Amino acid sequence: MATRIEKDSMGEMPVPADALYGASTARAVANFPIANRPLPPAVIHAFGHLKAACAEANKDLGKLDAKLADAIIAAADEVAQGMHDAHFPVDVYQTGSGTSTNMNANEVIAAVANEKLGLGATTKAEGGVHPNDHVNMGQSSNDTFPTAMCIGGGATIAGQLIPALTYLHEALQTKVDAYDKILKTGRTHLMDATPIRLGQVFAGYASAVSHGIHRAKHALSDMVANMPIGGTAVGTGINAHPEFAAKVCETLTQRLGFSSTPFKEASDRCEAQAAKDSFVHASGDLKTIAVSLSKIANDIRHLGSGPRCGIGELNLPAIQPGSSIMPGKVNPVICESVMQVCCRVIGNDATVTTAGLGGVGSIFELNVAMPVMIDAFLESVDLLANVSNVFVDKLLDGLEVNEERCTELLEASLMTITALAPEVGYDKCAALAKQAHKEGKTIKQLVGELNLMPEERLAELMDYDSMTRPG
Repeated sequence: MATRIEKDSMGEMPVPADALYGASTARAVANFPIANRPLPPAVIHAFGHLKAACAEANKDLGKLDAKLADAIIAAADEVAQGMHDAHFPVDVYQTGSGTSTNMNANEVIAAVANEKLGLGATTKAEGGVHPNDHVNMGQSSNDTFPTAMCIGGGATIAGQLIPALTYLHEALQTKVDAYDKILKTGRTHLMDATPIRLGQVFAGYASAVSHGIHRAKHALSDMVANMPIGGTAVGTGINAHPEFAAKVCETLTQRLGFSSTPFKEASDRCEAQAAKDSFVHASGDLKTIAVSLSKIANDIRHLGSGPRCGIGELNLPAIQPGSSIMPGKVNPVICESVMQVCCRVIGNDATVTTAGLGGVGSIFELNVAMPVMIDAFLESVDLLANVSNVFVDKLLDGLEVNEERCTELLEASLMTITALAPEVGYDKCAALAKQAHKEGKTIKQLVGELNLMPEERLAELMDYDSMTRPG
């Protein structure tokens, strides 16, 4: 591989000849061959937006020459658009402050900016843009990386997760209306319970997703309202203009179209850099969303079990063969996919939580487990968004109800006798349920045979629909 020699504060370093980055990035690549994959693109793109906003702020404040600032902004825009992703090779498992990725961004932006200035694609050029002095002006890895976390996390929640959950909610709500008049037996403890309308069941699912949307919005607010930028090394703001952070947040709000949930500098930058409680909290919201989706998927796969020897009240769309040995078998694969996502998100939440712990990640004035934290967090957002869309497209859109089976099981249920308890008494009804089960009769059949009440009254009390609409 052809190389060139670049220099940093530690001396000379060979760098791939066609790489836009410099010596600091090359050292990090050599030092951390661990996961052999870089941070998610959302983090890199967030750095592009952030560095552009910082250059604009420094220009407005008279700290940065306009010509250099404009070149930095143009270069950073290209990073934000994903044009230079291939030049961000630093491993996820790197320095815990994300210094390597911050310097990677500084060097790439400097090289692109210098090329735009006609000085060649070099990270350092006489009279040109310097990665530390200009691209990183008024900044530290200790405040830029956690700020990029907020930008990337907020952008993916707003752009992917909330729309996907909204899509899922709308699909479930459609089922609520379509299934409102379909009666079935309820189940508690895996045992028969009183009747319920299938529309009510799906209304519960829709409500859970609605709560999930609220939780996603809450997680979003955690991201955008606690921006550490301006804190520099330890949160005190050394080497940053007092108005720098406010200007950066204002520019980011405009750049990303976040007017309804604007980026705001942290109320206490020392806390925002020393701890990552807001991310731990937001990850908990993602975990709760996953738990909700898992419950919905599990219910649907059980209600669709069969086709002959299970519950069989729902007919799940057949999208692929279910067995390599059993011909004709079809499995609830989409439901299983959703539940596996839940497993991963719960695991990711454990990673985020552990990375936020004092003595592990959060130590004195800085959290030093941020790269793994944002990697796990963004994977959870991505998985939840993708699986929500797949759940609608591959399952809910093709879901059908076996109304005949719903009626059959409801008629056979012994728990419909609950409606007779106010008139007949609990103990008597319990005995009747046991007798009906022993004799293989329905409740309607047994009570009718025993002439316990007028036929008209029995019909009134045993109206299954009315059982689902008390009062």
